[in-house]
Amino acid sequence: MRNWRLVATAFAVMVLTGALAGAADLKKGTPDWKSAGPLTFGPDALLFLADTNGEAVFAIDTGDRRADTSTKPLKVEGINAKVAELLGTSADQIAINDLAVNPASGKAYLTVSKGTGPDAAPVLVRVDRSGKLEIVSLENVPFAKATIPNPTKGNGPRSPRSESITDLGFVDGRLFVAGLSNEEFSSRLLSIPYPFANTSEGTSIEIYHGAHGKFETKSPVRTFVPYTIKGNSYLLAAYTCTPLVKLPVSELKAGSHVKATTVAELGNMNRPLDMIVYEKDGKNYLLLANNNRGVMKVTTQGVDGIEPITTPIKGGGKAGLTYETISDLKGVVHLDGLDKEHALILVQGQGGAVNLETIALP
Repeated sequence: MRNWRLVATAFAVMVLTGALAGAADLKKGTPDWKSAGPLTFGPDALLFLADTNGEAVFAIDTGDRRADTSTKPLKVEGINAKVAELLGTSADQIAINDLAVNPASGKAYLTVSKGTGPDAAPVLVRVDRSGKLEIVSLENVPFAKATIPNPTKGNGPRSPRSESITDLGFVDGRLFVAGLSNEEFSSRLLSIPYPFANTSEGTSIEIYHGAHGKFETKSPVRTFVPYTIKGNSYLLAAYTCTPLVKLPVSELKAGSHVKATTVAELGNMNRPLDMIVYEKDGKNYLLLANNNRGVMKVTTQGVDGIEPITTPIKGGGKAGLTYETISDLKGVVHLDGLDKEHALILVQGQGGAVNLETIALP
């Protein structure tokens, strides 16, 4: 879900192809989105929204291109309560599902569910650098829609359907959509050229799960980020339990079968939540938020030539790329890069409060 942006498993990549065009292909109207899922930004303030219930993704021209020049660290304590107040409800009746920073303006965007269960209404909220919140109207906006083929079915926050789209990322003119499908390789990544086009044949990819000691196909990518290695585009993706893999974008071709490289095992009994990539002191790192293992700072040094993990890693052991746990970052559920030196985080505080905070990149 990122712009600055280990179970070995297998997933299929569906490639959607068609003639490329420019922003003029967006048509004004009102997106018929039914649920507020992951989001990410492409170039020129173009926002991509996932709709798991509606089995679709949307591209929306936000028009939000003027840079917010404020240098004050953005911090909104109890942002869940403030969003609920903005929506005329209580904090226990909303859920903040994802966070993304518009690189053109520096403003934060949140996808929010108003209500509970499968009928919760989707809302898009924007936060400027002063902490002001506003609802982003999606009435009569330039947009395009792509339907997700063969999504997994079901209803409710714990159902397979809620995992039909787990993350989004934009790289090399394509939107990558991770999630589950109803196909033989149930875990997959869709590659959708922008502007959106038609569905094509899928590409299957194998990923080794060291904690389980085998190749698997049922676990979806939880979070991923585009990454460049020696001038070539890759995706670095994390899965439940917590394998980290690299996947060359150039090999994601219709009808092919790709064996991804497991580059790290970061510990079992854990679910990755969100991830960004950043540079500090001339080196690149991943910042990975997890539900049980805190926030990890993972070095990418040596990722280009690392030996693939292809043997079991038992007892919650670690292997491959090394990391450190950032002990003063606790309860982080989402994050995105704010600028070259800072990130925004959504952090679970005391008493059910969710705070939006600026942190220095560690």
